[in-house]
Amino acid sequence: MANKLLAALNVSQKTTDLVFGNFSYLLFLGFLGIVYIANAHFAEKNVRDIQHIQKEIKELKWEYTSIKSETMYKSMQSQMDESLEPVGLDLENKGPKVIEIK
Repeated sequence: MANKLLAALNVSQKTTDLVFGNFSYLLFLGFLGIVYIANAHFAEKNVRDIQHIQKEIKELKWEYTSIKSETMYKSMQSQMDESLEPVGLDLENKGPKVIEIK
């Protein structure tokens, strides 16, 4: 039956022996190919993760800068005066108090 198959495919016995003689080498090359492809996919996944994290860090820096500038603006003397007016405190015309210790 094998001879009929070989005759149908027109493959000589020498070629068949060469292929099966180096079959373990061909399996090794196939394994290396699979490892190479898997490594490439793993590396691309890591690159995508790094880019996502960098984007998130950039957004968090923007948020931090925005909150920091808003806090600095609200802590100015004029803004403090405006925020204390509804409570009934008026610090606008009063300067800092000097405490003298004798």
